[in-house]
Amino acid sequence: MKNIIFVFQILTFIFFGCFNTYAQTGNVEIIQSVDIEKVIEIKKEINKNISVLRIQIYNGNREDAQVIKEKFEKHKIDSIVDIVYETPNYKIWVGRYISQLEADRKLLEIRRYFSDAFIFRPVITILEEEEEEEEEEEEENIN
Repeated sequence: MKNIIFVFQILTFIFFGCFNTYAQTGNVEIIQSVDIEKVIEIKKEINKNISVLRIQIYNGNREDAQVIKEKFEKHKIDSIVDIVYETPNYKIWVGRYISQLEADRKLLEIRRYFSDAFIFRPVITILEEEEEEEEEEEEENIN
């Protein structure tokens, strides 16, 4: 019985080994119009100055800002929480809202915990925002 299984295995190996297997190749070719690159560049130019609504929940020193940020994150009201330094104070900005209605709804929810919160419209360029994120990462690495 073992000999029959052994012979069967050898014949199977020879049978499949004699044929070339044709697998898929990993070549991907992307063909796109030159106009797409132009549209992307125009969109980047338009989005340099984004005007969104934010909610400020704190203005003061750094230690209290950290404590309030942690308190806000525990309530899980919004996923975007930034500590911004504007001389001489630290500010906690929450969310990024496109419409006034969306911001107003979130403000009502936030005011349950932070009564001094208010909506404002900062003008933030994308480059400044990326620099702020890099500074935050550096501060986290230091701490």
